[in-house]
Amino acid sequence: MATSVQLPLLTSWQVGYLDNCSTMSELRQHHTQLIKLGLSSDNDAVGRLIKFCALSTSGDINYAHKVFDKLPSPDAFIYNTIIRGYLQYPEDGCKNCIQLYSRMVQQSVFPNNFTFPPLIRACCNGNNAVWQGKQVHAHVIKHGFSSDSFAQNNLIYMYVSCNYLEEAKRVFHNMTDRDGVSWTTLISGYAQSGQIKEAYNIFESMPERARKNSAVWNAIISAYAQSNRFREAFALFDRMRSENVVIDKYLAASMISACTGLGALERGEDIIRYVRTSGLEIDSMLTTTAMDMYCKCGRIDDALELFGSLADKGISSWNCIIGGLAMHGKGNEAVELLKKMERRNDVAPDYITFVNILSACAHSGLVDEGRAYFYKMSDVYGIEPGMEHYGCLVDLLGRAGLLEEAKMVIDDMPLSPDVGVLGALLGACKIHGNIKLGVEIGKQVIELEPNNSGRYVLLANLYASGGRWEDVANVRKLMNDRGVKKTPGFSVIELEGVISEFIAGGRTHPDVKEIYKKVHEMLDQIRVEGYLPDSDEVLHDVGEEETENPLFYHSEKLAIGYGLLKTKPGETLRITKNLRVCKDCHQASKLISKVYGRQIIVRDRNRFHHFKDGFCSCNDYW
Repeated sequence: MATSVQLPLLTSWQVGYLDNCSTMSELRQHHTQLIKLGLSSDNDAVGRLIKFCALSTSGDINYAHKVFDKLPSPDAFIYNTIIRGYLQYPEDGCKNCIQLYSRMVQQSVFPNNFTFPPLIRACCNGNNAVWQGKQVHAHVIKHGFSSDSFAQNNLIYMYVSCNYLEEAKRVFHNMTDRDGVSWTTLISGYAQSGQIKEAYNIFESMPERARKNSAVWNAIISAYAQSNRFREAFALFDRMRSENVVIDKYLAASMISACTGLGALERGEDIIRYVRTSGLEIDSMLTTTAMDMYCKCGRIDDALELFGSLADKGISSWNCIIGGLAMHGKGNEAVELLKKMERRNDVAPDYITFVNILSACAHSGLVDEGRAYFYKMSDVYGIEPGMEHYGCLVDLLGRAGLLEEAKMVIDDMPLSPDVGVLGALLGACKIHGNIKLGVEIGKQVIELEPNNSGRYVLLANLYASGGRWEDVANVRKLMNDRGVKKTPGFSVIELEGVISEFIAGGRTHPDVKEIYKKVHEMLDQIRVEGYLPDSDEVLHDVGEEETENPLFYHSEKLAIGYGLLKTKPGETLRITKNLRVCKDCHQASKLISKVYGRQIIVRDRNRFHHFKDGFCSCNDYW
């Protein structure tokens, strides 16, 4: 009869040593001691060793697997640990996790409630992941974990990640105990796939107790905000507050982002005040979100102040403020800030940093600086230029009138230029009147992006500026034949926390009569200062708004009129516009700022315009 061998027990000192290892060098030394003590087959001792190797940031998954392979009878804890370890390696993690689980089954090691969650997560990546995930799903049922909420929630997550929403919903409906994670994961899945209505219907079907979870509100509010449906996001946020749901920093960040998208500065500042008085942690992520709001709501000085207050300036904070300076036409300040970042040498500029600095140079006419940074990006930092960088360089050169050089950049690109790169050159051709090159590029752009109305409009404008009216008619006919509709322009203005939206020629606002009366007065005043409507805007549709409406009633003029009507003398007007400001409205805004002694800040699709005393911060360079 075989006699069992009694293995020595781990002392508390040895346990502590294993649990507190900080490097693989220490771990190997202790592993040697375990072997000497005859504990190389002990699951408790080796399990702690594998845990460090597999899960620690200082560990080594390959070492963990080698040790694991030598264990004669690894238990469920060890299998679970190494499966979790492979989750950190998405490329091969799915395959390795499945192989480990198959081995676990073959060795008759019974899985427990910690086995399936990481195994299911592993099936969210890799080829045929969902097929393998369905097999794991079958094992979840087979081994009696159909009522385990951790396993079920991970199944929902897996199906959502693979865009199998009906399967996710089926798992959800079969659950006996749905928690906040269940609801949030399913709502987020439908929202991320663009099915906002279905996400909202799921949200509305929640029991009242489940709606006390702020993560669920964050999921549905973020869905609306990310779909640019900011009004619905605000309505849900107000409803959340009325139901006394606790607001966390993630929801606060989502709402500040929504305020950013709509230009709702007052609402955004209200949320920031709430965060400061409620005791929420104001980390770098939330601070950067607030910085982004200030940048995109026309308050670059406040953004700079927040940036200066950050003790830990990560790359996202630097990118945010450099991008903000770019939007405001402060190219020299953006360049100086990047130089400061380089001198500090604690955070290296990345791909986005160079997109932002090249954009800053483009909007400020800093040609030499822009060229230098384009080449420095790869020569010094080893960052290969991407499509966005080439687009910025072409924009920089094109705006400066260096059209042939811009064309050479496109011809020499190692990538096939996309519509962004070609569109930058097309816009430059329009600015500088190069009809021949513009028509050549314009035709390419239309074929690359056949549903973008702005591309057709710009090509028609080029033809019109050269008197080629038959070609203008052909472009418009092509638009009609393809069913392409022009994007309607709108402008919004926030006054006392209320957001008013205007479209060109719109008459739905409750104060429409007073607004139009104010606009007529406004136009009469600026005519005295020399305002003449830009007839090209009507005849050729070179602006970005519907030409069926007279120039006098473009959306930003209506928004400015409403602002003058409802605010006190001297107050700044802040307007957000979804399209590019047209030349006529740009000229009118400069004169209005002079006549009424107002600063008017307009954020259009591309950048900010600060109108004051008859001048614009862009120096008519936009």
